Amino acid sequence: MYTVIVDVNDTIYLDHAAATPMSNEVLAAMQPYFSERFYNPSSPYALAVGVRREYEDAKLRLAACIGARPAEIIMTGGATESINLALRGTGGHIVTSAVEHESVLSAARQGDNTVVAVFPNGRVEPDAIKTAIQPDTRLVSVALANGEIGTIQPLADVAVIVRDERMKRLEEGNHTPIYLHSDASQGAGLLDVHVARLGVDMLTLNAGKVYGPKQVGLLWVERSVRLEAQIVGGGQERGLRSGTENVAGTVGFARALELAERGRKKETIRLANLRDGMEKQLVEAIPEAIISGDPKHRLASHLHISFPGIDGERLVFSLERRGVMVATGSACAANKGTRSHVLTAIGLSSDVADGSLRLSLGRLSNEENTDQAARILIEEVRSEYQRTS
Repeated sequence: MYTVIVDVNDTIYLDHAAATPMSNEVLAAMQPYFSERFYNPSSPYALAVGVRREYEDAKLRLAACIGARPAEIIMTGGATESINLALRGTGGHIVTSAVEHESVLSAARQGDNTVVAVFPNGRVEPDAIKTAIQPDTRLVSVALANGEIGTIQPLADVAVIVRDERMKRLEEGNHTPIYLHSDASQGAGLLDVHVARLGVDMLTLNAGKVYGPKQVGLLWVERSVRLEAQIVGGGQERGLRSGTENVAGTVGFARALELAERGRKKETIRLANLRDGMEKQLVEAIPEAIISGDPKHRLASHLHISFPGIDGERLVFSLERRGVMVATGSACAANKGTRSHVLTAIGLSSDVADGSLRLSLGRLSNEENTDQAARILIEEVRSEYQRTS
């Protein structure tokens, strides 16, 4: 057994890709809806109608953050639900990339699908997407950025391919629709998520990744898109997601996304500088280290590093004992105890993949604690190499 440091003030948190701490401003915005403004927004009396207006106002603010109309916003219980609605609700053949989140790949596997390989840097080749599209393809789903290695995808190029395919079908008299969906959960707060500029037809976002409440997500659905509901009942959210509206969560999400967008440019520069500083320290001290992801197209928050021949899980525990919180990969893969499909897709050998860590920076990161984390990590890796030599 080992002793775990549980006081958050004594830890260095480098797993922002898995979860972010809720902002105090977000919590304050949500608080009234847990107490005096608890009313069901579908009820007819004045107090509930007031809550309904506040709920709709929150959706309006969410829509403004992504350049959309509030009626196109479908609130969900998180990104996984949004993804399932987009993929399973579309029907037909689906094209995805090999480095999508497991929720995308699992939903796609429920029907006819094609998974497109990626380059070793994690980027998908748009022409490979084009080749994979069939006459009955109804959906292409490519994430804005990968949550594990941080690679940013050429989504605008994929959007052009989908749009050209749509025009080609119209000219040929093929009325099968084709849409582009993107899971932008990891990119929000660091990248532009304006739907028109991305060129998407559907967009998934997750409040828990932008310092908002967990288990709150949204799916933006362009008004011409036709989906089949996956959760039926009272007909809320345009009949696409039944269930009593999560007013507190929606209000919190709106505030979180507004704050993230407001500080996005400065935060991106700050995190990139911290990330690059850590990377420089680690690579100079440990020549065996391998960095994954596209160096030119990578989230500012992400540093994926591998130490060949070392047990990554053992390293996570040794770092935890010293107060540094990191991950071996996505929280979903870690929970299942499986090797990351992302690392397999980019061609890492088992020896390298099993010695991988994902360091993801965020608002809790600063120059002092990232420098300290780098020093501790160097010490632990050197110790592991000595132990196994």
